[in-house]
Amino acid sequence: MSDRTMTRQVLLFISILSLSSVNGQVSYSIPEEMATGSLVGNIAQDLGLDIKRLKSGKARIYTGNSAEYIELNKERGVLLIRERIDREALCGQTTPCALDFQISLENPMELYPVTVEITDINDNAPSFKKAERRVEISESAVIGSKFVLEKAVDPDIGLNGLQTYSLKPTDNFILKLHSQADGSKKVEMVLQKPLDREKQEHMSLLLTALDGGKPQMSGTMQIHVTVLDANDNAPVFTKTVYTATITENSQKGTVVTTVSASDADKGTNGEVSYLISNGMDSGSELFHINADGVLILDGPIDYEKARNYQIDIEAIDSGGLSDSSKIIIDVIDVNDNSALINLISKSGSIPEDSRLNTVIAMMSVDDPDSENNGKVHCGINENVPFTIKSTSNSFYSLITDSDLDRERASEYNISVTCSDEGVPSLSSSVTLTLQISDVNDNAPVFERSSYEAYIIENNTPGLSIFTVKARDADWNQNARVSYILEDSSINGVPISSYVSVSADSGVIHAVRSFDYEHIKDFQFHVKAQDGGSPPLSSNVTVKIMIQDQNDNAPQVLYPVQTSSSLVAEMVPRSADVGYLVTKVVAVDVDSGQNAWLSYKLQKATDRALFEVGLQNGEIRTIRQVNDKDAVKQRLIVVVEDNGQPSRSATVNVNVAVADSFPEVLSEFTDFTHDKEYNDNLTFYLVLALAVVSFLFITCLVVIISVKIYRWRQSRVLYHSNLPVIPYYPPRYADTLGTGTLQHVYNYEVCRTTDSRKSDCQFARPCSQNVLIMDPSSTGTMQRMQNEQNILDEPDSPIEWKTTLQADPTLM
Repeated sequence: MSDRTMTRQVLLFISILSLSSVNGQVSYSIPEEMATGSLVGNIAQDLGLDIKRLKSGKARIYTGNSAEYIELNKERGVLLIRERIDREALCGQTTPCALDFQISLENPMELYPVTVEITDINDNAPSFKKAERRVEISESAVIGSKFVLEKAVDPDIGLNGLQTYSLKPTDNFILKLHSQADGSKKVEMVLQKPLDREKQEHMSLLLTALDGGKPQMSGTMQIHVTVLDANDNAPVFTKTVYTATITENSQKGTVVTTVSASDADKGTNGEVSYLISNGMDSGSELFHINADGVLILDGPIDYEKARNYQIDIEAIDSGGLSDSSKIIIDVIDVNDNSALINLISKSGSIPEDSRLNTVIAMMSVDDPDSENNGKVHCGINENVPFTIKSTSNSFYSLITDSDLDRERASEYNISVTCSDEGVPSLSSSVTLTLQISDVNDNAPVFERSSYEAYIIENNTPGLSIFTVKARDADWNQNARVSYILEDSSINGVPISSYVSVSADSGVIHAVRSFDYEHIKDFQFHVKAQDGGSPPLSSNVTVKIMIQDQNDNAPQVLYPVQTSSSLVAEMVPRSADVGYLVTKVVAVDVDSGQNAWLSYKLQKATDRALFEVGLQNGEIRTIRQVNDKDAVKQRLIVVVEDNGQPSRSATVNVNVAVADSFPEVLSEFTDFTHDKEYNDNLTFYLVLALAVVSFLFITCLVVIISVKIYRWRQSRVLYHSNLPVIPYYPPRYADTLGTGTLQHVYNYEVCRTTDSRKSDCQFARPCSQNVLIMDPSSTGTMQRMQNEQNILDEPDSPIEWKTTLQADPTLM
C-alpha cells in the first residue's frame, strides 16, 4: 500500500506542474481514487483572482445536472475532492476521462470553465466470468483441433489493462492468441498431442490472464478436460424375444415389462437408448419404452378389440450402433362389459282386460366378454304383474302373468336388469313405461250410502238444496257421471214436481215451495250413470227434511169468540185471591219453539183484579173481590209464540162479578154497546194521535212531572219496613190438550203485610162459572192481530215471579 500511495503523490505533483491556463480556462489532471478532501489545485491563483473577490462574488461551482465530485474552498481559494472518483465507473473504457464544470462570480457576473482529467491507476485485476470450465474431448480428436476459451475482463485501460494469457501444463495443448478489431484478444486452446482415454481420462489445466500495470495483476480459470471414449462397440439385447401379460383396462402408466441391452464401450458410447420400431401395428401407439428399457402403457387396452400385441424394439448407442428384439404381450380379459340390451319391439299401452301371457316387449341381450364374464341372466322388478321369459339364445320376451286393473295402477315402470356371471358381476338395465288403457268395469259410487238434507219451509222455487256426488274409478268417458232422478210419487204426485237434479253436477233443486204443515219429509232415489258402453249405474236414497218456520200465528180455541152472542165468565163477589176465573186455550200449528205459547194480559177494566198465567193462560184473581168492583169486567189477552219473529193472537174475555144471574143480566144489557165501541176505536185512535202531536210539549212536561212523582213514591215504598210474607198457590197443569208443549209452572206470590187480605183460596175449575148469554149461539175461532201491551200500574205493591219447568223429554 505504501508503493501505491507514493505513486499517487508523484502523479499529483506531475498533474499540478502540467496546469495550463488559456483564455481564462483552467485544466487539472488527477488520478482516480483520491481520498476525500485531497487538493486538486489553487484555483484563485491559477485564475489570478483575489480570495476577497471569491467571497464578495459568491463564487460557486456549477455542474449542471452532473454529480459534484469537486468542491470549492473559498477561504483558501482551492479545489478539493468532495467524493471518491472511480474512473471505471465514471467513464468505463472511454479515454480521456475528464470532469467539466464552471466557476461563477457575481458583481460583476463572471464565468470561468474548469476541466479536471481523471487518469487511470492499476486498481483492477483481470478476471474470468467463471472460475472453472469443463471440456469433453473425444480421444479420436485430430491434432490441431481448436477449442475456444473464455476471455478475461480488466476494467483498467492502457498498460493497466489486460495484456496476455498463459496456459499450464502444455503437454497436450498450447495457447494461441488472435488480436481482434476492438483491441481484445481471442484465446484458443490447440491440441498438439493425441489423447488416449485409456491412459489419462481426466486432466486439469490452468489459464492465467495478466495485465501490464506495476505491480502486475492477474486472474485465473481452471479448465477440466475429460477424454471421451471412441464408439467401437454396438449394443446387444439379453433376449431375442420378450414375453409379457397385461390385464385389460389397466391404467395409463402401467409397467408391462423391462428389456436390457449392454454396450462394451464406456461413457456416452456405452450409453444405450431404447425405442419402438415404426410399423403399422397399433401397439406402437399404446406403449412407449423409456431410457431404462421399461415398457410402459400409454393407452387403453381392450381384450374385446385385441387379445395380444407384438412390438419390435431397438437399442441404440450414442454413436448410432444398434440391436433389435421383439416383445409379445398377451391381454388378460376382465369382466368390464355389462350386458347390452336392445329392444326389438314394445307396446306403449294395453287394455286392462288383457289376457295372461300377453307379450308387451321383445328384446335381445349381448355381453362381449368371454366365458363366465359373458353369460347373462335377466330379471324384472318385483310387485309388477309381469314376468320375463327367455325364448332363445340371447332373446327375451316380457309378458303379463296376472290380471291388470287400471284403477289400481294406470301405469307401470318395468325395469329389466341383466347381470353376467363375472366376479364382480356387472349388470345393465332398461326401463319400459307401459300405460294401462281403461275399460268400463266400474260403476259410479256415491260418497254416502244415503243422504239427508234440510230445507226451511216457504223456500223459493229453484233453490239449491244440496249436492249428491258419485265417483267413477274409470277414466275419461267411462268415468263421466250423469245424475238422473228416479221416477216415484209422493201421495200420488210425481217426485219431479217436488225436486229436480242437475245431470252434470248432481245439485238438487226445489221445484216448489214447501209447507211444513202439509209435508214434513219425503224421500226419493237418484241414479248415477257413467258414459261407458254399455253404461253402468248405481242408486242412492235421498231424504229431504222440511224445517218449520214461524209462519202461523196462535189460534184461540177457548173462549170461543162470536159476534151474535155474549159469553161471560162469572166470578162471585166472595171470590178470594187466586180464584180461577177461566183459562185461555190456544194452539199453534207450527212445531218446536215456534209453537211454544205465552199469555199476557194486554188490557183489563181493572188490572189490579186479574192476572193471566204466562204459560198456561189461566186467569185468576190477584186480590179479593169486593162490593166496589164493577159487575162488568172486560179483559184482552194476547197469546204469543216463541218464533223469530214471534206471532200473536188476541182474545176478549168478559167477566161478570156477581152472586146471582139476575144481577148479571141487568148489568150485561149494555155489552152490545161494546161492539160499537170497537167500531169507533180506529177513529178515536187517530183523533188521539192528533191531540198528542198537538200537545207534545205539554205532554213532555206532564210526563216529566209524573216520572218524578213515581220515582218518589217508589223510593218511599222501597224503604218500607214492612216484612214480606211469601205465598205459594197450588200447581195447575194444562190438561185440555191444547197442542202446546206440556209444562209445570210454579207461581211465587209475594205480598206485603199491609195488603187487604193475607189468605188465598183454591180456585175452582174454570168450567163452573161460565155465563152464556145466548145458548143457541155457536163458537167460532177468530185470529186477531197483535196489539200493544198496556203498561202495568207502576205503583202496584205486588211482585210476580214465574218459573218455567219444561218437560225434559221434550226440550
